[in-house]
Amino acid sequence: MWLKPEEVLLKNALKLWVLERSNQYFVLQRRRGYGEEGGGGLAGLLVGTLDAVLDSTSKVAPFRILHQTPDSQVYWSIACGASREEITEHWDWLENNVMNTLSVFDSNEDITSFVQGKIRGLIAEEGKGSFVKEEDPEKFREGLMKFERCFGLPEQEKLVTYYSCSYWKGRVPCQGWLYLSTNFLSFYSFLLGAEIKLIISWDEISKLEKTSNVILTESIHVCFRGEDHYFSMFLHINETFLLMEQLANYAVRRLFDKETFENDLVLHDPLQITKRGLESRAHSEQFSAFFRLPKEETLKEVHECFLWVPFTHYNTHGKMCISENYICFASQDGSLCSVIIPLREVIGVDKADPANRGVSISTKGKRAFRFTEVKDFEQLVTKLQIKCNATSNPQHIISTEVATSSASDSPKDFDELSSKMGQRDNSKTVSTEALMTVYHPQDAENLDSKMLKEKMKEQSWNILFVERGHGVSMFRTKKTRDLVVRGIPEALRGELWLLFSGAVNDMASNPGYYPELVEKSLGTCTLATDEIERDLRRSLPEHPAFQSDTGISALRRVLTAYAYRNPQIGYCQAMNILTSVLLLYAKEEEAFWLLVAVCERMLPDYFNRRIIGALVDQAVFEELIRVHLPQLTDHMTDMTFFSSVSLSWFLTLFISVLPIESAVNVVDCFFYDGIKAILQLGLAVLEYNMEKLLTCKDDAEAVTVLNRFFDSVTNKDSPLPPAVQQGASLSDTKSDHPKVDITDLIRESNERYGDIRYEDVESMRCRNRLYVIQTLEATTKQNVLRVVSQDVKFSPSDLDELYDLFKKEHFLSCYWNVNSPVLRHHDASLPYLEQYRIDCQQFRVLCHLLSPWSHCANRDSLALWTFRLMDESSDGLINFKQFACVLDTMYNGSFTDKLKFLFKLHIPPAFTEVESLSPSKGGDLSKEELIHFSQLSGKGKVDIQAYLKQWQDELLKKEENIRDLPRMNQSQFIQFSKTLYNLFHGDPEEELLYRAIAVVTSLLLKMEEVGRRLQGPMSPVKSPVAITEVSAESLQKGPEEGSSKQTEGGRAQSLKGNHEWSFAFEQILASLLNEPAFVRFFEKPQEIKAKIESAKNLQLKARTRV
Repeated sequence: MWLKPEEVLLKNALKLWVLERSNQYFVLQRRRGYGEEGGGGLAGLLVGTLDAVLDSTSKVAPFRILHQTPDSQVYWSIACGASREEITEHWDWLENNVMNTLSVFDSNEDITSFVQGKIRGLIAEEGKGSFVKEEDPEKFREGLMKFERCFGLPEQEKLVTYYSCSYWKGRVPCQGWLYLSTNFLSFYSFLLGAEIKLIISWDEISKLEKTSNVILTESIHVCFRGEDHYFSMFLHINETFLLMEQLANYAVRRLFDKETFENDLVLHDPLQITKRGLESRAHSEQFSAFFRLPKEETLKEVHECFLWVPFTHYNTHGKMCISENYICFASQDGSLCSVIIPLREVIGVDKADPANRGVSISTKGKRAFRFTEVKDFEQLVTKLQIKCNATSNPQHIISTEVATSSASDSPKDFDELSSKMGQRDNSKTVSTEALMTVYHPQDAENLDSKMLKEKMKEQSWNILFVERGHGVSMFRTKKTRDLVVRGIPEALRGELWLLFSGAVNDMASNPGYYPELVEKSLGTCTLATDEIERDLRRSLPEHPAFQSDTGISALRRVLTAYAYRNPQIGYCQAMNILTSVLLLYAKEEEAFWLLVAVCERMLPDYFNRRIIGALVDQAVFEELIRVHLPQLTDHMTDMTFFSSVSLSWFLTLFISVLPIESAVNVVDCFFYDGIKAILQLGLAVLEYNMEKLLTCKDDAEAVTVLNRFFDSVTNKDSPLPPAVQQGASLSDTKSDHPKVDITDLIRESNERYGDIRYEDVESMRCRNRLYVIQTLEATTKQNVLRVVSQDVKFSPSDLDELYDLFKKEHFLSCYWNVNSPVLRHHDASLPYLEQYRIDCQQFRVLCHLLSPWSHCANRDSLALWTFRLMDESSDGLINFKQFACVLDTMYNGSFTDKLKFLFKLHIPPAFTEVESLSPSKGGDLSKEELIHFSQLSGKGKVDIQAYLKQWQDELLKKEENIRDLPRMNQSQFIQFSKTLYNLFHGDPEEELLYRAIAVVTSLLLKMEEVGRRLQGPMSPVKSPVAITEVSAESLQKGPEEGSSKQTEGGRAQSLKGNHEWSFAFEQILASLLNEPAFVRFFEKPQEIKAKIESAKNLQLKARTRV
C-alpha cells in the first residue's frame, strides 16, 4: 500500500528493521522478527508487542519502502506491505517507472519533491473518493488496512471508526484496538506473543451499556451470546458508546425490524455510513424527538446563547438549535423554558444590540424573540434571512394560520382558522367539529360549580397565552406544565394536544393531505379494514358519540386513512380506543395528525406486528421499578407480572383502565411530556398500592388490587355529564375503596418522579431494545427447535447450534447485500418456521461446512439437487426444518433412508442436468449458475389444494412407500453411479466399494435386458449389456477422466427408439443390499459435533471466499 510520505530518522529505526534491498534512491526493509524462525526470539516478541500497543502500521504490514537522498540522514516512508509479494510489486514499479526519471534532476530537493508528488498521485488514484468523508483520510486509510488484514472480513464490510482501548480478559487488561464496522465490533491485541482477536456481530448483542466498578472507573459492557465483554480506557467514552449504540440499533432495525427500516433511506445503504454521519443522525433524532418535530428534520447548527424572556424580565441561558424549517431553544439553567419557531412563521431576522451579539426574530404572531451572546451572529443572521426568504412562499399561507395566532387571539379564532383546511371540497365526508362540542355543548347561562371551575381553568390558560404567547411558538415553561397537570380545559384540549404533540407542524406542512387520503382509502378492502370494521363498535361503546353513525363514521375514516397511509402498521388493536378519545376533543383531521404523531414519533414501534416499542417501554418501566421501588421488586419473585399488567397502560395511555373523564387528564400529560408521563404515573400507581401489593400471595390477587384502585379513580372537576362519566356509575357500588382524584395522583407522580430525565428514558429505551429483540428471537428459536426436534434424531445441543449456524447464514447474506432476496422475504409476522429461510447459494455454503459428503467432486451439484428437492413451494427458499431433516438423513438415517434420499436427488423434480460454463472449475458452480439451475422448472408452483393435501399428509405422518417413487432413466442412473463413486473417494474401502459399484451396475443392466426380452421381441435399440461396458469403463477411469465419456455415454443412450431402459428403486436397493461394503459405508456412524465446531470457525471465512 502506498503511504503519504513521512519523515523517518533511520538511525533510530535500525534496531527494529532489517535491510532487504537497496539502491541509490530507495530502501526495502523487513520488520525484525517477521519471517524468522521462532519469531525472532525475545527481540521479535518485544517488537510485535510494541507495534500492537502503539498502533504501528508494521504490525499488519511488516515490509516497507523508504525513499532516500544521497548524503542525508532523513528518509521518507512511501509504501508498506503485508507480504513479500505485495512489497516486491511496489519495488518493481518504482524501479521500472521512477528510477530512470530521477537521474535528470540536479538537486536532492527536486528528487524528493518529485517522488512525494508521484506517491500522493498514486494514493489519490487508489482512493477514488472513498475516504473523502472521513475527518483524517490518511489516518483512516491506514486503520482500514489494519482492519482488513487482522480480521479478513469481506471487502464490502465498511469500517466506521476505531479506538485505542483495553479489553479485560478476566482480571487482566489487554491493550489493543477496537474497530467498529457496519456489522461487527472487532478487537485486536498482540502482547508478548499472545494474540487476541474478537469479532462480535451487532445483531447478536443482547446488552450494551456503560458501567463502572471498583476496578474499572468507566467501561463499556457488551453481552454477546451470553458472554460478558468489557472495554475500558477510552479517550472519549461517551462518543464511543454513542456510536456503538447507533450501529447496534442500525443492525437490529435492518435485520429484525424490516418494516420500519425500509422507509429509512439514510441507513438503507451500509456503504454510506460514516462516523460523522452517525453522530449527526443521533443528534438530529434527539433534537426532533425533544421538540416533537417531523422525523425528517435534520439538525444543522447549535449555538449557545441567551434568550430574553419578557414575562420574567431576564435572559435565560440555553442552546439555539436550527434545522431546515425550525429554530428551537431549550434552556439549560433549570428554568424549563423552551421555544419552537417555525420558519414559516418568521417575517424578519435582524441584528439587535451588536455589542451583545444579538439576533432578533419577528414572527407573524406579532412577537419578537431576542437572542444574545450568539457566536458568529452576523453570519447566522444572513443564513436565517436566506432561509426565511426561501420558506415564505404562497403554499404556506393557509398552513401558517393554523399554526399560530397573536397573543390576543382567542381559542375560537384558532378553531375557525384551523378548520379551513378540513373544509375544502371534502366537507361532506370529513367532519369539521370535535364530537364533544356536538354531544356535550357547554351551557354558558347555567353554570354549576364544576363548570365555574372549568371556566377558571380557561381563564388561567388565557392569562398564560397573553404572557407567553398563543400558538406553536409560545414559551413553554414550568408554569405551562403545572397547568397541564391540573388538567387542560375541555374547550382547549384539542388545540393544545395538537400543539404539544407537534401534530400542528405535520398538519401545516401537508394542507389538504387528509381529505385526499380519505377519498383514496374509502372503499378499499384489506385485512386492516376488516379488523377496523370489527372493532368500531367496541371503541368507547358507552359514550353517546360512538352510539351514533356520526362518531362511528369519523372513527372509520381516520383509522382507514391511517392504514392506507402506513400499510406497514395498518391497523393494530388499541388504535381504535386511542383514536376515539382523540375524536372527542379534536376535529377529524386534527385527530388523524394526532394519531400520526403518536404512532410514528411519540410511541415508535408500538403498533407494529410485534409491538416491540411497548415491550421496550415495559422493560424501561421494570428498570425504573427496581430503582425507585426496590421493596416491591424484592417481594415479587417474577418481574414479568409488571409487564403483563402494564401492557394495556402503555398501549392505550391508561384509557382502557381508567374512567374516560380521568383518562383524558393522563393524555394531557402524555402529549406534553411524552412517555415519561406514563412511566411516572405507573410508578405512582404502584407506590399508592404498595402495602396491599406486598401482602398479595399471587399475581391474580395483585391484579384485583390494581383493578379496584383504577375503578376508584375519579375526576371531581370533570364537567362531563354523569351519563358519560364512567366513574360515576361505580361510586355507590364500590364505596369500600377510598376515592382518588386523578389530578392529585398526577401531581404526586410529578413531585416524586419528576426528576426522571427525558435523556435517561431514551438511553434506557436504546439499552432495553437490544434485550427485547434478543428475547423475542430466543422465543422464536425455542418454538422452532420444539417443532423440529420431533422429526430429527440430533441431540438438543447439536440442534441448537445448527439453528444458530442456519440463522447466521441468513444474516450473512443480508450484511453486504442491500437488496438481498432473503431480507426481502423476512417477515416477523410469519409462523416461527418461516421467519428465517435461506436460498440455494447459502445452502451450498452450509452444505460444504456441515455435510458428511462435502468431500465429493460434484458437491455443488449435490447441494443444488438437494435444495431443489426441499424447495417444495418453488420460491427459491427453504426453512430450518427442511434443512435439519436433510442433515438428519445424512447423519442419522438408515441405509435405506440414505439410499432413497440419493435416489430422489437423481430424479425429477430434484435432478437437472448441470454443466459449469467454466470447464476449468470442474464440478464447481458459480453463484449465478447455482441460482439459475435452482430456478429451472422441475415442478410447477404448488396450488392451494395441493398444499392443503401435503399439509394433511404431514399431519397424518403418512409413510412414503418406496413403490411410489418414479423410475430412474439411463442418464440419471449413470449420474447416480458417478455420485456413489465420488462419495466413496478417499474411504479406506474405496477399492472394494468401486468393485461393488461395477458389479451392481452390470447386474442391474443385465436384469433390465432379461426383462425386456421377456416382454417382447428384441427392439432395434442397442442392448443394455453394451452400456455396461461404457459405464464400467467410465468408473474405472475415475471422475476426472471418465466424466466426459460418462456424460457422452448417458446422452448416447437417450435413443430415438421408443423403448428406453430404466430402474425402479426396489431393484437398486435389492442389488446394493447384497454388497456388504455398501451397507457398512452407509451405516457407519457419523458424528456432527466436529463439523459444527469447524463450521462455527469457518462460516465467516467461507462467506468471504464466496
